[in-house]
Amino acid sequence: MALTVSDVERFEASRHRLEAIAYRLLGSASEAEDAVQETFLRWQAADVARVEVPEAWLTKVLTNLCLNQLTSARARRETYVGQWLPEPLLAGDPMLGPAETAEQRESVSLAVLALLERLAPAERAVYVLREAFGYPHREIAAILDITEDASQQTLHRARKHVAQGRARTEVDGAAARRIVDEFLAAATSGRTEPLVRLLTQDAVSIGDGGGKVPARAKAFEGARAVATFMRGLFKPGKAKRELTGGPADIYAVTANGDPAVVAVVHGRVIGIMCLEVTPEGLAGFRNQVNPDKLERATRRWAATDHGEPLLQVF
Repeated sequence: MALTVSDVERFEASRHRLEAIAYRLLGSASEAEDAVQETFLRWQAADVARVEVPEAWLTKVLTNLCLNQLTSARARRETYVGQWLPEPLLAGDPMLGPAETAEQRESVSLAVLALLERLAPAERAVYVLREAFGYPHREIAAILDITEDASQQTLHRARKHVAQGRARTEVDGAAARRIVDEFLAAATSGRTEPLVRLLTQDAVSIGDGGGKVPARAKAFEGARAVATFMRGLFKPGKAKRELTGGPADIYAVTANGDPAVVAVVHGRVIGIMCLEVTPEGLAGFRNQVNPDKLERATRRWAATDHGEPLLQVF
């Protein structure tokens, strides 16, 4: 059936919320966009005049599309080249969704998105709908075709799995900038010790190149190993300039609610490094250099004012 202008407007009013749900469920902006577009096609094919609560109908369709996608994604990620990391989003991206509560902000951090990969699809769906969007268990049960008791039990299991991850410290924009400044000063000092002092003893650095950009298949573990890697990463070199297409401008930003470093070459984002901050120091670095997972960030970068770079490397 052909949609009326009002029907299209009702869908568009839910688009950002649907994209934010899909992103948290899939960890990929491009896959989230595809899931929302497929939801629109289902809306277009439905007898929308008989849909009593469009928001609930759209959320149910989208969530189940994402659950199907998660099942196939697990098989694809078994053959993924190197480490798989979620796609980072720069501050201000509407796909990040609501950020009024600590739970909402935490649910979109790369650390938590990576932890959600360990959950069963249904556990991930319940966790996202409840923690990030505040859906009551009655509505979650209707979306997933389970009982309210089952929804509550599933949330309990999901929370337990996520809680096993490292504790995260929230920082505001000014604090994030100070953290990044201090890190970059240490990383470009040419010495390992200043970096070691910033890190926790069990610090980890993970890189995702997707087989398209060099990235170590195994994570660096331990303060000294991570510090040595970071010192080398920021060391200038002809081979690096040839690989990146020129010297990279380095900026301090926020991505997924975390302090982050962005590397930009001729207006193209070539890397986003998210820093995991804990009371004990910097505990984790998630380095996204797979160009397929930086396309949305590059578009956002071109559309925003980001000021002058902190430094230029390579």
